[in-house]
Amino acid sequence: MKEFIRLYLDAYRGLSTPAWMLALVMLINRSGAMVIPFLGVYMINHLSFSLEDTGTVLSCFGIGAVAGSFLGGWLTDKAGHFKVQLFSLIFTVPMFFLLPELNTVLKLALGVFVLSIISETFRPANSVSIAYYSKPDNVIRSFSLNRMAMNLGFSIGPALGGFLAAVSYTFLFYGNAVAAFLSAVLFFVYFRKRRGNEKKEQHKQAVAEAIGGKNLSPYRDLPFMLFSLFCCIFTICFFQLLSTLPLYYREVYKMTEADIGVILAFSGVVVFSLEMLLVHIAEKRMSSMAIIVNGTLMCALSFIILNLASGTWVLYSAMFVLCLAEILAMPFMATVTLKRSSVKTRGAYMGINALSVSAAHVFSPFIGTRIAAAFGFETLWWGTGAVLLLTAMGFYWVMKKMKA
Repeated sequence: MKEFIRLYLDAYRGLSTPAWMLALVMLINRSGAMVIPFLGVYMINHLSFSLEDTGTVLSCFGIGAVAGSFLGGWLTDKAGHFKVQLFSLIFTVPMFFLLPELNTVLKLALGVFVLSIISETFRPANSVSIAYYSKPDNVIRSFSLNRMAMNLGFSIGPALGGFLAAVSYTFLFYGNAVAAFLSAVLFFVYFRKRRGNEKKEQHKQAVAEAIGGKNLSPYRDLPFMLFSLFCCIFTICFFQLLSTLPLYYREVYKMTEADIGVILAFSGVVVFSLEMLLVHIAEKRMSSMAIIVNGTLMCALSFIILNLASGTWVLYSAMFVLCLAEILAMPFMATVTLKRSSVKTRGAYMGINALSVSAAHVFSPFIGTRIAAAFGFETLWWGTGAVLLLTAMGFYWVMKKMKA
């Protein structure tokens, strides 16, 4: 037991103070993430939108996220990660105050689209910032710490949002605005004069150029683009967690919203509790390729489990395996992208990484719900498992190419 506690604490040791502060900024910001989880309910119950119109508005959020990822990567290389993050946090504040005033489908779709563009420019800049402020040997764990803070925030945000929505939906938007403002203030106060690993980064750039990697655009880096495609396919499958899995719980197992919320909260607790420990162990014992491939295979297993047995314990078992897949695969996808880039192209590379996630927000619910409606959930789970098995093979092949 003492050895386990020591290993658990070691996972947090050695991380830089700026890495902890970036995680705190993320925690505050995502703890205010109340609008998006309740946006569909808000449109149907409060604005009396149809299901089709609600889906249209939510799709606009995904499309804006794709555009924001492109823009964020480009702006980060041009203006720097500090300015992009600060302005993203600041300009989301008035957007959250504006959204309650938009009460038609067209106006709200446009408002959500603009909000998504602004908010998602934050993601690639934040990834570059994590690399900039982290100690070189702790980059992977710094990414995991940031993801852990994000997961904890997403557990807190919907809980606060449910309480505020019971009083007034308008408070959801105001709460999100306040959280964005507080995170912007903290970010500005702490990081406005903070320097990172500039000399080490410049040395890395010199080494990269010495071996021929002179600021290659990610769009001309074919192995990396294929790697990003497989990342997107993985994320499309994984994000069934946010779309078809809750529908499966409701329609097949007849679970209440409260029961579904417990399972989703369970996933947040698992990731929050185990990510730093498992990443710490994995990075010492396995290559990035092996970790990503194994994470993808575990993701496939999590969906296949749903077809092998029935009962609530199966749902929790599958969710636990899905959380382990997320813990193993996603942090290392970001660090592989980071290591593939040079200093001058880092924003563009991390923008492509963010784009793979943003695109999944568009395609995952669109594809998953239509397969479930046409062929049933059992077919969807078998199909998702098969696609992930092929994706694991794709990761193995393309990462061999990237290593070469």
